[in-house]
Amino acid sequence: MNSFGLALRITTFGESHGAGIGCVIDGMPAGVKVDMEFLLGEMDKRRPGKNKLTTQRNEDDTPEILSGVFEGVTTGTPIAVLIRNKDQKSGDYSGVANSFRPGHADFGYLSKYGIRDYRGGGRSSARETAARVAAGAFAKMLLREFGIFVEYGVFQIGSVVASGEDFDFAAGSEIFALCPENEAAMRAQIEEARDAHDSVGGAVKVRIKGVPAGLGEPLYHKFDSELGSLMMGVNGVKAVEMGVGIKASAMRGSQNNDQRDKNGFLSNNAGGILGGISTGQDIELKVYFKPTPSIFLSQQTLNAGGEEQTMNLTGRHDPCIAARGAVVAGAMAALVAADMLLLNASSKLESLKRIYG
Repeated sequence: MNSFGLALRITTFGESHGAGIGCVIDGMPAGVKVDMEFLLGEMDKRRPGKNKLTTQRNEDDTPEILSGVFEGVTTGTPIAVLIRNKDQKSGDYSGVANSFRPGHADFGYLSKYGIRDYRGGGRSSARETAARVAAGAFAKMLLREFGIFVEYGVFQIGSVVASGEDFDFAAGSEIFALCPENEAAMRAQIEEARDAHDSVGGAVKVRIKGVPAGLGEPLYHKFDSELGSLMMGVNGVKAVEMGVGIKASAMRGSQNNDQRDKNGFLSNNAGGILGGISTGQDIELKVYFKPTPSIFLSQQTLNAGGEEQTMNLTGRHDPCIAARGAVVAGAMAALVAADMLLLNASSKLESLKRIYG
């Protein structure tokens, strides 16, 4: 499927080396002010080719709004956004047309469809995530009308783990490092992997602030299950933790339960969600990215005929996908939060009466 969300429905389209990529946003309420400067800023954060720590594919990622916006505000009709591809080098992939790149989705796509676009991975490329960032920017425009904001930062690159949290610093960091004391060491991990023609993994922390209590659908569209599902759908993500995550498995209930007094919660081990519904605390999660599978070291693989061969890749690739992946994780968090906000609008009769009474 190429769509997600219930009240706010997002469909993305396009391939890495096609004419372009884009999204259709359906369900956005009318009257939301469209901040073009903010939209362009969000796209620039994820844009490739900005520095030597990312792929040198040079795309300007300027979004074209084709519908759904009139005189600077949303109209309530589907918003279509197109991002044209301008710097494809398809010739870099001619050598893998009949081979399966280790760590990539090549074999899976061929097994499923009987055909695959080998140019940059086609639809499986992280290039598609630019469309999600565009959609996420619109979600953030809606959320800020209600005082809800998304923060994110890279808390781990390779063996280097952030010793603190400074989301304001992360917003201005070239690699979205969550802690100023560890940024240089994180950069060094990326540079060392790049210089060795290899790659390195990383992890991102996401925080959604200002979420009111009561958002999330019980059982089948829980706030945390949708966050987990959609984060796992981001290219390269291999694990997601809510709150204290896996640490909870080593705790006792007396340690893990978030107790309360008259001033509020005394801890946030649950990550701001209980029973799939927001508690009014900050929603916190961690997203773990694998190393970029495209590396420039010789690797053993098979071709489409089942013959063993040695693969030596060419092309332009991120030595660490977690850095730009942080922007995508932030966009996905915003899209889930916006969907939950809209779904909750009809959960109470009194809410409907305020509209129609």
